[in-house]
Amino acid sequence: MGAERSNLKVEPDLEPSRPRRWHWKRLLWLPVLFVGFSVLQVLALRFIDPPVSSVMLWRYGEALGEGDWSYRLHYQWRDLDQMAPSLPISLVAAEDQRFPEHNGFDLQAIEKARDHNARGGRLRGASTISQQVAKNLFLWQGRSWIRKGLEVWYTVLIEALWPKSRILEMYANIAEFGDGIYGAQAASRQYWNKDASRLSPAESARLAAVLPSPRRYNAAQPGPYVQRRATWIQRQARQLGGSGYLSED
Repeated sequence: MGAERSNLKVEPDLEPSRPRRWHWKRLLWLPVLFVGFSVLQVLALRFIDPPVSSVMLWRYGEALGEGDWSYRLHYQWRDLDQMAPSLPISLVAAEDQRFPEHNGFDLQAIEKARDHNARGGRLRGASTISQQVAKNLFLWQGRSWIRKGLEVWYTVLIEALWPKSRILEMYANIAEFGDGIYGAQAASRQYWNKDASRLSPAESARLAAVLPSPRRYNAAQPGPYVQRRATWIQRQARQLGGSGYLSED
């Protein structure tokens, strides 16, 4: 009996394992992860030319959603020094004349737009080229406080991590110059069958002139509005000092 008792083993009581509880405090890491990811994202694109932008993907999905299976994106990257000198200054003259001076947000333009809109009439925006790069490259279409907040954040990063020349180069390559036509090289090829390096000052001004509504206006067949605006852009570019206005970066 004693020997038998000595061989008996008492197994401990095993309770079923409980799943680890998910704690809400883990959400506190999400902002940290987003900040780290966005900084690396912007830093990488200082040196890497993007194969596509978010606005291109959005427009492509929109076309497919409408059943337009023949829709095509036209996009060819060109470095800034491979574009006609008249193009960058035309974009600045048309969209953001204080581009070399501000830090991503033109407070003077914002104040003027606010006063203009308060008086009624056609609404006027005050987005800088840096802001337009932020929303076209990284964000989605539409209006919301979340998207606007992200636009501000990405604009701050772009201005902090990129030189002005890279911001302008990015804008000239991802701006929409026609339905499905993105960047100066693709636009130059589609409209005039030549490289962006051979654009004339008048053609550069026409491309800049269609930017408010690139799906409505055509740079190759300009109507009265585009012709008037292109003439104004050329005059403004000369008053700014031409391409030398951008050479200090």
